[in-house]
Amino acid sequence: MSKINLLPWREERRAARKKQFLSALGLTAILALGTVGLVHMYFNKLIENQNNRNAFLEKEISALDKKIAEIKELEKEKSKLIARMRAIETLQTSRPLVVHLFDELVKALPEGIYLNEIEQKEDELTIKGAAQSNALVSNFMRNLEASEWLTGATLEVIETKDKDKERFNRFTLKVKQVPIQTEDGEEQEGVES
Repeated sequence: MSKINLLPWREERRAARKKQFLSALGLTAILALGTVGLVHMYFNKLIENQNNRNAFLEKEISALDKKIAEIKELEKEKSKLIARMRAIETLQTSRPLVVHLFDELVKALPEGIYLNEIEQKEDELTIKGAAQSNALVSNFMRNLEASEWLTGATLEVIETKDKDKERFNRFTLKVKQVPIQTEDGEEQEGVES
């Protein structure tokens, strides 16, 4: 039988398998690196998209913050305008009140009393004057109480003075104005003067 040397063939086959293995290993490494690269690019794209969304949301939030600030300014302006309108309404509705007030004072004032000063704070009137007698002051207070526009007349001070051989009484009294009803049913105070 003839001797066949199989060593070179085995070596060649081993070298071919080794070459095939290294090729498969290289191809697998290339595919793995490609896959890792693609996954990395995919996640970078997701991060970039999320950053774009965040930037868009921040831009919209800042725009909404500006609009909210404008709305707050408009609400302040609105409340100021409403306050002005109410003040104008108050003045419009209380304009006749001053006329009624002076008309009632003239009606209530008996002869022999002279008024020197009338001061109004909110709905309270302080009246200072002089009278020939205490009875005239009492009569004046009764007349004020009888008025539909005035109420609660109280005498604060009454002094008797002599001047040029005449005797007169200085007095200070307070009276409250009756609040008028507006069309919407609210009570309204008198006008400050």
